[in-house]
Amino acid sequence: MRRSAYLGVDIGTSSSKGVLVLPDGDILRTASRAHTVSRPAPGHVEMDPEVWWEEFVALAGELTAPGDVEVAAVGVSGMGPCVVLTDDRGTVLRPAILYGVDTRATAQIERLDAELGREAILDRAGSVLSSQAVGPKIAWVREHEPDVYARARRLFMPASWLAHRLTGEYVLDHHSASQCTPLYDTRALDWYAPWAEHVAPGLDLPALRWPGERAGVTRREVAGIPAGVPVITGTIDAWSEAVSVDAQNPGDLMLMYGTTMFLIATVPERVTSELMWGTVGAFEGTRNLAGGMATSGAITSWLRDLTGGTDYPTLLAEAAASGPGARGLLALPYFAGERTPIFDPDARGVIVGLTLSHTRGDLYRAVLEATAFGVRHNVDALRAAGARIDRVVAVGGGTQGELWTQIVSDVTGLPQTIPTRTIGASYGAAYLAARLVEDVSMASWNPAAEVREPDPRATALYDDLYRHYLDLYPATRDVVHALARLQHEGAS
Repeated sequence: MRRSAYLGVDIGTSSSKGVLVLPDGDILRTASRAHTVSRPAPGHVEMDPEVWWEEFVALAGELTAPGDVEVAAVGVSGMGPCVVLTDDRGTVLRPAILYGVDTRATAQIERLDAELGREAILDRAGSVLSSQAVGPKIAWVREHEPDVYARARRLFMPASWLAHRLTGEYVLDHHSASQCTPLYDTRALDWYAPWAEHVAPGLDLPALRWPGERAGVTRREVAGIPAGVPVITGTIDAWSEAVSVDAQNPGDLMLMYGTTMFLIATVPERVTSELMWGTVGAFEGTRNLAGGMATSGAITSWLRDLTGGTDYPTLLAEAAASGPGARGLLALPYFAGERTPIFDPDARGVIVGLTLSHTRGDLYRAVLEATAFGVRHNVDALRAAGARIDRVVAVGGGTQGELWTQIVSDVTGLPQTIPTRTIGASYGAAYLAARLVEDVSMASWNPAAEVREPDPRATALYDDLYRHYLDLYPATRDVVHALARLQHEGAS
């Protein structure tokens, strides 16, 4: 007898992941496909959207191949906010421009700030313009690729692209729209027509729905999913991750340990900050104040590859042996610029204190600590803006080993709840899909497994190092900006 199950697929920066979940929340099967992004120029990060669909089909086919389940609903999520432009028939016109790691639109940000007013944008859209914002990237295409833009009629992101391919519907969730700054009004919860026409003239913006609302039903059988199966609208991966660990209540802070680090604080009412992103939440009536680091796990991958591809358990053991403070090393994690709270696309990674006695383990420890200091910097900015942090929930691949999460708790002084299942956004997407069919609760699907408590002795040491961390960026900013200019010129 075939069992009912829910399919969740998430399109991430370095891989796509799929999960098949039973109605009680148990994971039946998982699958993944690794991929790479394209970096055609300094600050440009792109990907072919057709890869997302091909990977969805491959993952769904692998998960349903045993033929022992009936997919009752499909959930989708993906990295974002991204810019996928198509013609009116849905033909992709150029590679997708990715989220805040793509920093190409600096000039457009400056121009739109001057034209619309930085304070007015913050007041209406909830965030200032930054590399995370969709509007300046659309403007970049208008200015630099006018032939492409002349044919553009529709705007997609990974989740909405999958939903469209499955159902034929052209929709986008409210949360993703709230990161399309300055096109969306976070007070009115709708597109703001005057600015949309100013920034993206001629684009037919999608109908808006909440992430867990139905986008439509599958138009035909796809990879073991029959026609007529409901598909959610979906949302950006970090918000689906927050759903996956039940971190969408006022006072909750989700930390997503992945290629990049993401923080989502749920607030009881609309809050804005020039240093963070004010958005609407994954559920109707919820509000978030969020932040994101441009690199976190990406730095550990870089260092691993640079030092010969040693396995992660070995590197973690060496970093643990190094001890708090990495034997006098301190690093800035700005290897791809930085998003919140400094909004500096030309920031660069810095490692200070090196001697001939330092080891690979010391370096690995230093970059883990650098990401933790970045988290604390964001937490300070969240609190300064008025966000209350009562509970921290960790999710993502970086939670699998204890060391990284322990360092973050030690640096921030905050306990972290580690849930039973930390698979992430695909699980959250499956949960939202399940809600279309039946009454389910994430609290029962994914209860807490353990709490990572800070070590007061380590926290005292990190308090001193954190002050040096805050001093290091302004002390090196002029030098790294000059180096960034050389990098841009060398690649032009």
